[in-house]
Amino acid sequence: MRTERITFSNAQGQRLAARLELPEGGPPLAYALFAHCFTCSKELTAAVQITRTLGSRRIAVLRFDFTGLGESEGEFAATTFSSEVSDLVAAARFLEREYQPPRLLIGHSLGGMAVLAAAAEIPSTQAIVTIAAPARPGQLRGLLGEDATRIEQKGEASVNIGGRAFIIRKSLLDDLEAQHPLEALRRLRVALLVMHSPRDRVVAIDNATAIYQAAFHPKSFISLDPADHLLSDGRDSRYAGEMIAAWAGRYLAPPESPVPSPHPPEAMDGRLTARTGTEGFRTDLSVSGFSLVADEPVEEGGGNQGPSPYDYLLAALGACTGMTLQMYARRKGWPLEEAVVRLSQEKIHAEDCRDCDEKDRRIDRFERELELRGQLDETQRQRLLEIAGHCPVHRTLTGEVQIVTTLRPDSPS
Repeated sequence: MRTERITFSNAQGQRLAARLELPEGGPPLAYALFAHCFTCSKELTAAVQITRTLGSRRIAVLRFDFTGLGESEGEFAATTFSSEVSDLVAAARFLEREYQPPRLLIGHSLGGMAVLAAAAEIPSTQAIVTIAAPARPGQLRGLLGEDATRIEQKGEASVNIGGRAFIIRKSLLDDLEAQHPLEALRRLRVALLVMHSPRDRVVAIDNATAIYQAAFHPKSFISLDPADHLLSDGRDSRYAGEMIAAWAGRYLAPPESPVPSPHPPEAMDGRLTARTGTEGFRTDLSVSGFSLVADEPVEEGGGNQGPSPYDYLLAALGACTGMTLQMYARRKGWPLEEAVVRLSQEKIHAEDCRDCDEKDRRIDRFERELELRGQLDETQRQRLLEIAGHCPVHRTLTGEVQIVTTLRPDSPS
């Protein structure tokens, strides 16, 4: 999977910043648009995790900052709900012009209400997903509490949302009141997936009930319990992404037949599959449902399209080390906030290694540096240093290893 930084213009000519998540090793199954929550950005944990999960499942996703937010141009105070819908339509037209028309629309919180409204102006839409979306336009007014009264009286007011100050104008509240999302939903004839957590304290789950009841079939509901409104736990947002990908596959496949896996038998037997073609050394990897790519640097005859095999070896050791340290620290109740592992590898002559028995060969030497962040005392830090040597990949690399290679018979012609 790769991420591209792009920009496109909205109806007012302002540049909106976006990221496009694209699968590696082949064309996407479909293109999708993701609309983030009110005053959020494309870099919100949920937005990043969901779109990257979908990218790994061969659904390309464009996520962008609405006008005046994140890296996009414009003044947020001058925006309305209708301008957000307009931004979504502009994003869809950009995809249609530069890539393919979006067939899947995904909206989080107020972004969910926005994709319901925008779908009528995006004719390529075949499926819609709402995540923790409000069904009633007045939901935002209720969440603003006393700030809403100040906005009504003065025409605008500075409101603290998530620790940041935003100028919100009465025009936004008036525009929201004029919306009828459930009526718009009843006019749509596309597949709908409603996702909501019963523990959502920002937008109550009865909003999901109203959206679901207003929609025509095909429609589905998935509970996101125990997630919060923002899906701030990465496990919740990745789960949402996995469920969206599984559900959307039914509606995004070509009508003639389901999209076949390029190598179904190997993808189903639990093994890692590596495929290297005739040009260069680019190798497409498939493991546990994830698509990866490996390559060699240009100076080694490759195209530098992905990490090298040794890079993946270091990645395995680094990931395993970090996971092992966190598992141990959590079991002990130690305040290890983050474990950072930095690795390098080189081949050295055996005579440079005092622990080596054979002196006429070269061996692999790994340098591993640990950065342990958190309020740990020196005894805890030293113990974690010892634990690093007990991670399973470390033990595999330093233990007895057997690699048995067999030749698969030619397939009958």
